[in-house]
Amino acid sequence: MKLWSVIACDQFTSEPDYWERVEDAVKDAPSTLRLMLPELYLKSESIELQANKIKSNMLAYLSRGLFREIEASYIYIERTLSGGGLRRGLLGLLDLEAYDYNQDSQSPIRATEGMVPDRLPPRVKVRESAPLELPHIVVFIDDDERSVIEPLAKSADSMERLYSFELMEGGGSIKGYRVNGKTAASVAGALERLASPEIIERKYGKNINPVVYAVGDGNHSLASAKICWERVRESLDENQRKIHPARWTLVEIVNVHEESIVFEPINRVIFDTEPALFLEEAERFFKRFGKGGHELECITSAGRVRCHTDGLTIGQSIAACDEFIEGWAARHGGRIDYIHGDDKTAELGARRGCAGVIMPRMKKSELFPSIIKSGAFPKKSFSIGPAKDKRYYLECRKIVL
Repeated sequence: MKLWSVIACDQFTSEPDYWERVEDAVKDAPSTLRLMLPELYLKSESIELQANKIKSNMLAYLSRGLFREIEASYIYIERTLSGGGLRRGLLGLLDLEAYDYNQDSQSPIRATEGMVPDRLPPRVKVRESAPLELPHIVVFIDDDERSVIEPLAKSADSMERLYSFELMEGGGSIKGYRVNGKTAASVAGALERLASPEIIERKYGKNINPVVYAVGDGNHSLASAKICWERVRESLDENQRKIHPARWTLVEIVNVHEESIVFEPINRVIFDTEPALFLEEAERFFKRFGKGGHELECITSAGRVRCHTDGLTIGQSIAACDEFIEGWAARHGGRIDYIHGDDKTAELGARRGCAGVIMPRMKKSELFPSIIKSGAFPKKSFSIGPAKDKRYYLECRKIVL
């Protein structure tokens, strides 16, 4: 199982050594490495060839009887992270008919971040006509009462354990338990309650189109699944559309209030610029928003200034920062890069010919209200833990009849 399960395709995109080590470890063993394409290679001219090879491997694995089919079930997941924390999740299906990834979406399933258009066609090419899907999508629920996933932890010992093993490349370990029968019915009831009018009103107020599921990781993969389903749907009659497996997609649901979930800002550094007026222009730009609300910090070799975005959602605050940064680069020149860690940002921003911005921090309680009020976040708004803790491919699901 350690060789079977590999990390999500959109990780380590600038570290070919990582994927070379994985390749060396897997060799000829059955592995999800053969059923996906690392994003590192998505811009390759041989995408169509690679996609056909992936589909061929899927058919070969199916014919060899490698899979055990688990019917009418969820899977309760316990992931021990690289740093030792525990992240609990629930593997289940989302209805793509209830999902819209566009910026102005009002659907109950929404993206947390805006799409990067050129990342969609290669993913669609890999997925279309494929017999299997492999999920690395993580979707948040706002379950402040901890009614859906947390009760499963108390009864895990009585469930059938489906897998338990150490993940490769320092990714921690993972256990999965089958949730079926009365327990599954209880989970379904708890999920339905999260979408009930009384719960929505208590958390977000009246007369809104609520977000019930917010896509945390795998936004582009879920959007690709939606695009592929829409193409399949065109050739189906009304009854076929109700039962076709491609209408749904596997995701791992995680409670945003889980202690191990930590939102870290992705900061900005402008390289190859002349930052003499950067701090002065930042103060002037953000003065219009007042002194309260979210705080950001602008940094150059000349010092630091703190600015605020009073009256804005966290998504709007990040968008305002990007507006200033992109406007500066357009006027004064420079290359914008996205940096993890406040200390690293401060170090880079203080270098000659550079300027840095430590972006506003998001509280867990702000995620859903921000999406409801102001839509998806700008790209590269936040990170959910280090790369090693992202979801690994593991379970597969048939998406053809």
